[in-house]
Amino acid sequence: MHNTGAIFRTADALGIDKIYLIGETATPFDRFGRPRSDFVKTALGSEKTMPWEYFRTIAPVLKKLKKQGFSLYAIEQSPTSVDYKKVKPAKLSACILGSETRGIPPSVLSQVDHVLEIPMRGMKESLNVSVAAGIVLYRLFDK
Repeated sequence: MHNTGAIFRTADALGIDKIYLIGETATPFDRFGRPRSDFVKTALGSEKTMPWEYFRTIAPVLKKLKKQGFSLYAIEQSPTSVDYKKVKPAKLSACILGSETRGIPPSVLSQVDHVLEIPMRGMKESLNVSVAAGIVLYRLFDK
């Protein structure tokens, strides 16, 4: 809830066109259409201004974005990942974030144009998903 709200704020700050929420990802509203207080607390109004759409699975979103000519970037640690700073962002870019505990499935990673990794220099091997999103989204979308 808090991570997704924070990502909404970052996306709004960058003028990103749309957020696609997939599967178990929290949406700004509950199943009765009421705003979720935890979400609203971190989104701070961006849930009202940031366009978003929910899908049960990622497959139709990937298909739609590819058809529209987007380059797909996944933020994930993998044997094929490259330092996020070494990639020149495409004009049409979409960024895929995974679950904090499970990451992005290999079946999705095989469909993206680039797997991006944020170098970890300390003892920890990962960042909070909203922090990682902020770092990479500013690289891809701050034009």
